[in-house]
Amino acid sequence: MKIIVRDIPPRSAWALEQAGIHPLLAQLYAARGVQSPQELDDGLARLIPPTDMLGTAAAAVLLADAIAANKKLCIVADYDCDGATACAVGVRGLRLLGAQHVDYIVPDRVVDGYGLTPPISQRVRDSGADVLITVDNGIASFDGVATARALGLQVLVTDHHLPASRNGQIELPEADVIVNPNQPGCTFVSKSIAGVGVMFYVLLALRAELRQRGVFDAQNQPKLDTLLPLVALGTVADVVKLDANNRRLVAQGLKRIRALALPAGLASLFVAAGRQAATATTFDFGFALGPRINAAGRLSDMTLGIECLLTDDPAHGDELAKTLDGINRQRREIEGDMREQAFAIAESLFDESEEPPPAICVFDPDFHEGVVGIVASRIKDKLHRPTFVFAASAAPGKEHEMKGSGRSIPGFHLRDALDLVAKRYPGVLLRFGGHAMAAGCTIAEEHFDQFEQGLNEVAQEWLDAATLTRRLETDGPLKPEFRRVELVDALHKEVWGQGFAAPTFSEEVEVVSQRLVGEKHLALKLKHQGQPVDGIWFGRTESLPARVKLAFRLDADAWNGVRRVRFLVEGAET
Repeated sequence: MKIIVRDIPPRSAWALEQAGIHPLLAQLYAARGVQSPQELDDGLARLIPPTDMLGTAAAAVLLADAIAANKKLCIVADYDCDGATACAVGVRGLRLLGAQHVDYIVPDRVVDGYGLTPPISQRVRDSGADVLITVDNGIASFDGVATARALGLQVLVTDHHLPASRNGQIELPEADVIVNPNQPGCTFVSKSIAGVGVMFYVLLALRAELRQRGVFDAQNQPKLDTLLPLVALGTVADVVKLDANNRRLVAQGLKRIRALALPAGLASLFVAAGRQAATATTFDFGFALGPRINAAGRLSDMTLGIECLLTDDPAHGDELAKTLDGINRQRREIEGDMREQAFAIAESLFDESEEPPPAICVFDPDFHEGVVGIVASRIKDKLHRPTFVFAASAAPGKEHEMKGSGRSIPGFHLRDALDLVAKRYPGVLLRFGGHAMAAGCTIAEEHFDQFEQGLNEVAQEWLDAATLTRRLETDGPLKPEFRRVELVDALHKEVWGQGFAAPTFSEEVEVVSQRLVGEKHLALKLKHQGQPVDGIWFGRTESLPARVKLAFRLDADAWNGVRRVRFLVEGAET
């Protein structure tokens, strides 16, 4: 591993410090591209206006007309945390804005697969709905949209995924309205907004349309900011880039959660996860709440997750949150078994003396398709290679198919790689989609070897030595005067995540002593610039030399009622 120190533009850091921002925070912000204090203003007034997103005005008219005509609306959700929060935001928001009949359907990961399919469209029609609204899916659902339209449904697609490309041309489904910042012609600058953010923007546009129609005015209009805790959760959990607009959405959601102004079910999730809503952080979203919502879609029924986000009954929220926590524990057990097996298969692909192949493809008939993405992420982290993990499809009549989930490394766009494999090996990929860092696909079992060959060919061509070197970006040495508990608390309150990484420092330290705790974690006594500090390296069992360059995050733990700073070690330079 090579530890890299981020550049800190001195003018930006100085301007931020002159504006009264703490010197450490000024350096951290400047290193992440922030140039002025105005960029750190997280007020709602600073959000990009809904009018900038193509399709929101037409969507607002469609929905306002539907509400006026008392039509039945049905949301088709996705089975991950972004899809679940987008669905909950849609249901809650539409009801706030006067819709009397709002329902939802969430596809089953195993039986239905991803997105709006013709059978799902039929189910929506059979439910008596007049308007079908997709959230976090639909941009590539050509057949599902066509079926819905043929059945007489109005179709509004809200999505954030990249549209499909055929023969070099972008193609869109023939929906009544499409809202997606990544569709051609959309000038909305926050291209990385999550699906839940897109739905929130549609609601903002709908409220403006209803104001214009005189349904309510600025004084008595419904307050959509009550939805921001859910927007924040879905945005962080979907690991989208936290650009300035996304950071504002997350910051606003966190403010409300910390003030305990959050839905009952979300409050119950905090309790079930052993977290404190009053001191909520983006870490809680990504590593505590998000996985519990996602577990329902992976192993059970995402309806459980959506209902937990929709309920305003604390007792029902507690019941659902405990159920989700139990499913997440089950997910961890399945993942642990699969991870060991998958590591063994991956490591059998090369000798100990060799480098891993350019890409890793792993399959076992006993793998659970709901957990393949997590396991792919673990292998990718360990071997630093684009990785796909496949499981046999459990869908009726699809036993010959394999469903794969992939995770990538910086510099290798996974969805584009799949697109090239599909062109070079026609018929191998039955379905695929995704983003730069994560993608999914379906192949026939007999085509596994061809897929593996095709992906490795593309990886061999695209990846160079620099990309294949594991690099950890850090913020350099930590000044001793900044190693304080109150500063750790201040850092934890900020919005960190994908594309706006949490602070990680790096420098050479002295290892005074080290021991294993819980058989798989390394507890450390360190000297940092001559002063003692504790450290912990989770998941590390190998010992460290007496002096070593470490990358570490800051944390605070309590001992005998006294809080102390400790280092959470992320890596060591080798």
